Amino acid sequence: MTTKGRIATLMMHTSPLEQAGVGDAGGMNVYVVESAKRIAKAGIEVDIFTRANSSDLPDVVEIADGVNVRHITAGPYQGLSKEDLPSQMCAMASELMRVEAAFPKGRYDLIHSHYWISGQVGWLAAERWKIPLVHTMHTMAKVKNLALAENEKPEPVARAIGEEQVVNAASALIANTDAEAANLVGLYNACPDLVHVVSPGVDLQRFSPGGGKREARTRLGLPKDAQILTFVGRLQPHKGPEVLIRTAAELLTHDQSLRSKVLVLIIGGASGSGINELNRLKELANWLGISDSIRFVEPASQDNLPDWYRASDLVCVPSHSESFGLVAIEAQACGTPVIAAAVGGLRTAVSDGFSGSLVDGHDPKAWSSVISRLLNEPQRRILLSMGALEHSKRFGWENTARGTLDIYDQLLSKPNSVSKRFLA
Repeated sequence: MTTKGRIATLMMHTSPLEQAGVGDAGGMNVYVVESAKRIAKAGIEVDIFTRANSSDLPDVVEIADGVNVRHITAGPYQGLSKEDLPSQMCAMASELMRVEAAFPKGRYDLIHSHYWISGQVGWLAAERWKIPLVHTMHTMAKVKNLALAENEKPEPVARAIGEEQVVNAASALIANTDAEAANLVGLYNACPDLVHVVSPGVDLQRFSPGGGKREARTRLGLPKDAQILTFVGRLQPHKGPEVLIRTAAELLTHDQSLRSKVLVLIIGGASGSGINELNRLKELANWLGISDSIRFVEPASQDNLPDWYRASDLVCVPSHSESFGLVAIEAQACGTPVIAAAVGGLRTAVSDGFSGSLVDGHDPKAWSSVISRLLNEPQRRILLSMGALEHSKRFGWENTARGTLDIYDQLLSKPNSVSKRFLA
């Protein structure tokens, strides 16, 4: 490839090589990898730095032409939760400096950090290397704390302070939606001129209707005549899987005839400190008397995930807050309508009444009412399915990469910029 420049991408708390839906890996992992691949196709090399969580990992893993994952050692390989990682930020920064120092001076034109821990490390590196820092929050402590699930622990003050510092240090901030941009300005006092909106994308070739619902159910061994409701994501209270389980109980209590028809799929793994969340959700389903209608499924790979979406009648995203909601776009690209909480980026990811439905709040009775109506109106679901396909076409990773590169170019074209190689 013809190289026009090189950027250092930082995602210290989770690796792009990890399976989305497990631990701390989720939509951000997909976002970083897919946008990096498209940026590399434009001739910009991308080095993705992440903290090594095993001594067996190679220093460098090439995941695509022009995209390398670089593992740095910071703290013990295992036994640290995401909440423990702020104690290792100095170690991360030191190791990042050591790796960069082994290259000829001026290796990187720009740093793009993801999540606040990476932003703190990127802040120091950008000052040392005298290059711009671009930061994408993905989630924000102040936003999460305004919409906590029942019994969910609030994000610590230290995180909110750290995020404020990154906002002040960044040369540019990338928000997923207008709502997130407004939160950066309103809650973090970000300069509006430095906040840019670039929507995440979806691989429209991988996530597509394919052979349709019947073929997908055959491949997955799912009943052909069931009415399937699906949750996809990490099993943590903030993502709301409990809301869907309680909604299913409301559905089946209200209409006993659905008990032999409705199947709820909970696809995902335990996340962070919620190591016992899977058992808690199973116990809840048992206590509600609907265990026979709930099936828990291990996280699916990006290659297999489309079939789970295609096999579903409705995909449900009951998150308490969401910077965007990649699951919603992926499902719609497969032709499946989405029922989502009317929060944050989900208001952009789902076109209410056209590609799915947005529900105010997380009351299982309200969710049950919306879902019951759609299950009883197959023609309405067909119209929403057509709308879902149309809506998803707005969100391709190529658009995400182009929007991101435009921001890079703006920064590197400024008179005080050290490098202008991206503009060649």
